[in-house]
Amino acid sequence: MGFNIIPGIGRVKFSQLESHFGTLENAWHASAAELKQAGLDESTVNAISDWRPKIALDAEMEKLDRYGVQVLTYHDKDYPARLKEIYDYPPVIYIRGSLLPADEWCIAIVGTRRATVYGRQVTEEIVTDLVRNKITIVSGLAKGIDTIAHQAALEAGGRTIAICGCGLDIVYPAENARLARRIIQQGALISEYPLGTKPRAENFPRRNRILSGMSLGVLVTEGDETSGAMITAQLAVEQNREVFAVPGSILSPASRGTNRLIQEGAKLVRDYTDILEELNLTAVAQQLEMKEVLPETDTESLLMKKLSAEPTHIDEVCRTSGLPVATVSSTLAMMELKGLVKQVGPMSYVLAREVREQYRVKVD
Repeated sequence: MGFNIIPGIGRVKFSQLESHFGTLENAWHASAAELKQAGLDESTVNAISDWRPKIALDAEMEKLDRYGVQVLTYHDKDYPARLKEIYDYPPVIYIRGSLLPADEWCIAIVGTRRATVYGRQVTEEIVTDLVRNKITIVSGLAKGIDTIAHQAALEAGGRTIAICGCGLDIVYPAENARLARRIIQQGALISEYPLGTKPRAENFPRRNRILSGMSLGVLVTEGDETSGAMITAQLAVEQNREVFAVPGSILSPASRGTNRLIQEGAKLVRDYTDILEELNLTAVAQQLEMKEVLPETDTESLLMKKLSAEPTHIDEVCRTSGLPVATVSSTLAMMELKGLVKQVGPMSYVLAREVREQYRVKVD
């Protein structure tokens, strides 16, 4: 947490420090000379030396407790597994509210801050139907489509997660303070930024990688070609996430971005079924209630044959099964909830012990 407060310490430098010193605790007490030996550049060493004496870790912990904020590092088992798959995952995330296992099945919904009547309508309808199928909605708490998506999820009695571009002791925009309180009750606010971090403009494009990274796919319901939603869509492509877009009038500036995404290969969405079918999530609501040991679909059966007691990386599963990464990722997440498989490391899976004992995979 201390290193996360220091500007310029990201995933790469966290790894450098941990690799060299064994633990971040050792690194925290290292001298400037020792930090240089770890391979850190001079500006980073100076930043650590300048900031470290000013950071009162006990006081920071008390402040987190006062605001009801939980801290997860990339080592914690509750850290979102899908988020850790991305290259630039945040080493530390702050959470107000709760993350549940079922939140693994989440879709990010983003769009313009200047939503039209059409954009509001399609967002509300699609979100409501996704929530009824046990999908958690992820968005960015911004004005417009983000706000509409969060509100629709809450009204439908579902869960929603807001990714924030500031510390969780601040709500931005301020008019969404009541909405933020509701999200805490039916989901979570998440940020990579320490408490007290103000909502600077440069934070928001960067937070979008978390929004797309922890989701199975990103849906843009409305947005111009220069909107922040297009940044999120591009990040989703880089992270091997599915991109979905709602078509709109060619005369509407608010639909220029979504129409372009479709032209470039995004999945055209007419209703929620297009999303569920593409991600192989058509039976989430039913499967979440099932506890059977045996696989229930051909895809599950195929993936069972590709796993064993030894950890297998998801890239290897995709290669040997011939299935796209989105299908493999969502199916493995479903199988983990049902107790068929277990994640034992970043993107690596094994057959659950009970399954190995009770079910013999037939390879012929």
